[in-house]
Amino acid sequence: MLYFSFVLHCRGAFNQWDEMNCTRITQTECSFPWSLKERRWTVVLRVRAELGQVTSDWVETDPFVAERNTTIGPPKVNSVTESSDSLLISVKPPFGAEAGDFLQYHVSYWENTTSSTKKAIKTSSTLFKIKSLKEWTLYCFEIQVELMTHSDLHLFGLQSIPECYRTKISEATRAGYIILIFVLVLLFVNLVAVGLFLLWRHHKTIKYWSRPPLEIPSHFEEYLKDPSMPVLEVLDNYAEDDPHDSLSVVFCGEGSQACGSSLDGQAHSHSISSDSEVT
Repeated sequence: MLYFSFVLHCRGAFNQWDEMNCTRITQTECSFPWSLKERRWTVVLRVRAELGQVTSDWVETDPFVAERNTTIGPPKVNSVTESSDSLLISVKPPFGAEAGDFLQYHVSYWENTTSSTKKAIKTSSTLFKIKSLKEWTLYCFEIQVELMTHSDLHLFGLQSIPECYRTKISEATRAGYIILIFVLVLLFVNLVAVGLFLLWRHHKTIKYWSRPPLEIPSHFEEYLKDPSMPVLEVLDNYAEDDPHDSLSVVFCGEGSQACGSSLDGQAHSHSISSDSEVT
C-alpha cells in the first residue's frame, strides 16, 4: 500500500520541521495544526511517498503565507431594507479582523435593465446605504472585500452573488395615484350620467332613426322587376271563376197585381246563391 508523509516548517514560529501528525497516511491531504494558523507566518510543506521499504525523496513546496496566498471569500449579506430612494444593507465580513487590519467594501449597483450602467461606492462600515435611487425600481448589487494591512498589502476578495431588490413608492407618489384614480372615476361617472340624460332626452329621435327601413314585399318586388310574371293574372282568373248573382228585393203594397207578376218573372230568371248582394 502506498503511504504519504507530510512535514512542515514555519518561519517565524518554530524554526524546525514538524510532522503534523500526518505520517504514513493513505490520504493525499493533511490539515494544518490550529497552533500554526497564523496568517503572517511563512509555511513550507514537505511530502514524500512510501511503498514498503522504498521511499521517495522529499518534495518541498513554495513558501506559503496565508495573508498573501489565501483567496478571500465574499461578505455575507445579513439584511436589506428598502425605501423609496435607497437600500440600507447590512453585511458580515468573511473573517475576523486583527490588529492593524482595514477592511473596505466595494459595492457595485445597477438598475435591472438591459441598458443600465454600473455605479460603485466604497465604505468601511458593515451597515451602509445606497442612495439617490429611483422609486419603484428594481436594483441589483454585488460586494467585494478589500483587505489592507499595516504592510501596505492590498488583497481583494471574491465578488458576492448579485442580489436584487425593488425600491418602494413614496407617500407623495402614492397620494398622487389615489387622486388620479379618483378623478378618473369621477369623470367616468359624469360621462355615464350625461349619456343616460341624452338617451332620455332624445329617445324619440333615437327610436325613429333606429327603425328598420320600409321594404316592398318580395312578390311585389319581383313583379315590378318583371311585369310579365303571371302573378296578377292568376288573381284575376280566380275572381272570374267565382262569380256571384245579385238578388233584388222589391217591396209592394198589398193587392197589387203588377208587383206579384213582376216577382214571378224575376224568380224564373235569377238564381239565389250563398254569395248574394242585397240592394
